[in-house]
Amino acid sequence: MRDVLIPGQTRSMGSRRRAGLDKGEAIPGDYDSDPGRFAANQAATQRFAARGDVHPMVARRLSAEGARTVVDIGGGNGLLAGHLAREDARTVVVDRAGHVGHAPRPAVLGDALRLPFRDESFDGAAALWMLYHLADPVLALKEAHRVLKAGGLLAVSTVSRHNDPELAPFLPGWGKPLSFDAENGPEQLGRVFDVVDVQRWDRPMVHLADQAAVTLFLRGRGLSEQEAPQAAERLKPPLTITKRGMIGWARKR
Repeated sequence: MRDVLIPGQTRSMGSRRRAGLDKGEAIPGDYDSDPGRFAANQAATQRFAARGDVHPMVARRLSAEGARTVVDIGGGNGLLAGHLAREDARTVVVDRAGHVGHAPRPAVLGDALRLPFRDESFDGAAALWMLYHLADPVLALKEAHRVLKAGGLLAVSTVSRHNDPELAPFLPGWGKPLSFDAENGPEQLGRVFDVVDVQRWDRPMVHLADQAAVTLFLRGRGLSEQEAPQAAERLKPPLTITKRGMIGWARKR
């Protein structure tokens, strides 16, 4: 397994987690119901990650491999689109949450399971930090396959079910399988695409210097506005967090 020097941008895995199923559980999306959690996650990644985020690297590789038109599935407020614009690639952001309204244009309010595009419309595609929100991620992978041109490149990313081990006591459901995680994701990806590369990371990547930083990080990890400061009081900063996850690269057959 190869390590990459980047942290996984995580999404809600805290108080909203239910008991995990053997086949892996989808994480309920909370982007419209709790926009503060989403904002806290992005802020914590930008401020505290020692190694940066995955979006610039994904944009560089998609561009280097000839992707001039890209669909960013579950692309949120357009982080990847901004980086791809600097690589002279055109991106369409698709997301079913309202914050897609803040993404660079063109942006579409749409569902990963029913992409509003014709077959073979794009050179490249990305599904970053979103497949674990779906009960059956393979259905979304099939949609990505449909809208990609022959030989088109797809990037997916996800966390390990054992991500952030230092915070395990505060993250209900920690260690239980997700519907798409670093442990089961490559096999699911291989059902639909030819897997080109799987890049993994498992190392300390986030430094939280004080209680305010710990609170913000826990808020981004899914704890509520009340739960996050209460949990932070039980931790003693400075604190280093181990990030575990993967990026998978695959081509359309």
